Amino acid sequence: MAMLEVRDLEVYYGVIQALKGISFDVNQGEIVALIGANGAGKTTTLHTVTGLLSARSGHIMYEGTDITKIPGYKLVSMGIAHVPEGRRVFSTLTVLQNLKLGAYTRKDKTEMDATLNMIYQRFPRLKERVNQPAGTLSGGEQQMLAMGRALMSHPKLIVLDEPSMGLSPIYVNEVFDIIQSINRDGVTVLLVEQNAKKALSIANQAYVLETGKIVLSGDAKQLMNDDKVKKAYLSE
Repeated sequence: MAMLEVRDLEVYYGVIQALKGISFDVNQGEIVALIGANGAGKTTTLHTVTGLLSARSGHIMYEGTDITKIPGYKLVSMGIAHVPEGRRVFSTLTVLQNLKLGAYTRKDKTEMDATLNMIYQRFPRLKERVNQPAGTLSGGEQQMLAMGRALMSHPKLIVLDEPSMGLSPIYVNEVFDIIQSINRDGVTVLLVEQNAKKALSIANQAYVLETGKIVLSGDAKQLMNDDKVKKAYLSE
């Protein structure tokens, strides 16, 4: 059984159908990438998985539990963390305050402090800027803060939406290195990313979305060598 099973998911915005019966699996310990053009349904998929949008039909199973109708705030305590597109840090709050908000479901202060120290080891720049308002950080630092905030909930599954968007090439490489490091530490990753080449290079499995449908799926490295994928998403 997969950690996350999405089956026949249909989602509408009013009369517009955004997802047209998509199905995919995320196995424990894997990095799974969803790639596709703007408007393909990638972010809609993540928002539905994490309870921010409601499905018209289909279902989502997480560790054997049907979470299709469970609101997002309850999913956090079940081990699912979402890093949204555009980072969405609280700009007037400090780095530390942002991080602590990520741990709102946790009751054990000792465990929370241990996680905070782990975050500082993984993101040294956040420790250097601990009392700095988040809005004054660079784009790359804000992305690290958003990822650190998600990790504060001690997730089993982290959902990342366009983590490299708007970042310089140096920060892009750093963010992808961090994603792999998080995965090596045992966190399963569901990744939406327009930089298809980068996403496929670190993923185990991948799915290609077009206009609300999955049109290709399989081993990420094999998809990287697929002529259709090369032509549509990997051309320089």
